[in-house]
Formats: sequence, structure tokens, C-alpha cells
Amino acid sequence: MAYAAIRVRGHSGVRHDVEDTMRMLRLTRANHCVILPETEEIKGMLMKAKDYITWGEVSEETLARMIKFRGRLMGDKPIDDDVVKDNTPFGSIMALSKGIVKGETKYSDMKDVKPLFRLSPPKKGYEGVKRGFGAGGALGYRGEEINDLISRMI
Repeated sequence: MAYAAIRVRGHSGVRHDVEDTMRMLRLTRANHCVILPETEEIKGMLMKAKDYITWGEVSEETLARMIKFRGRLMGDKPIDDDVVKDNTPFGSIMALSKGIVKGETKYSDMKDVKPLFRLSPPKKGYEGVKRGFGAGGALGYRGEEINDLISRMI
């Protein structure tokens, strides 16, 4: 299983230890998204930054769309099936996304890939950037609902 984590809030008023955690997660700006493996260490880092980010389990289809439309190589070159075929053992973007979700590989292992996705702000906006997802806001763990948010941001 793989998590998609998105930074919702900016830099103002963030404690130094939380900012360091988000820097380690590569979430340096608002609306940046990263794909992370499901480990205990990653879960702890996500819980530490829960007041500034949202995360959940990403689906194969959503991940494939995100790689196709928002994935970039060094030099801001787009990613297509030929690039995936040349740099990974997978034959297409869909096969790569299935491998990432199953935990067989990591997105950042691909050669010359930028390890994050620069997304647009979501259509219709965030639910609220100061409340948790369970309380009607946009922050914290949202499970499968992350796929809806990502589709609004692509």
C-alpha cells in the first residue's frame, strides 16, 4: 500500500521540528504531493505533520493519472510510457502505478524523476485548512477520499 501526502498549509507559524519533518517528506510548498510507502516511520512522520498536510491510500488509477499529467523528469520533461519502459522494468505508466501501490517499487527510484508532484489548488477549494478531515476540514488522514481530492487538483 502507498500513501499520497499533500501539503495543505503554508510556512507561516510552523514549528521548526514540524517544518523539518515536512522537509524530510519533501513537502516544501503548499499543494505539493508525494507518494510514500506504508511504514511505521512514515506513519509517525505523517502524524507529526498532521496539522499541515492531508494523506490517504492512493488508488492505481489516480496514481497513473497523476504520473501522466503531473509527473516530471529533470528539465521539466513529461513522463510517458516510453520513459517508463526505458527506465524501469515496467512497460507502462499503469503497470508502474500498480507496482508502486503494491509496494514492489518506489516512484523516486525511477531515473531522473522529480520525486514530487506540483498540483493545482483543488477545484471548489479545500474544505477548511484549520480543521481535521473528520470535523469537516481538509487536514489529517482521509483514507480513500484522497483520490477525490487529487482528481480535483490534477
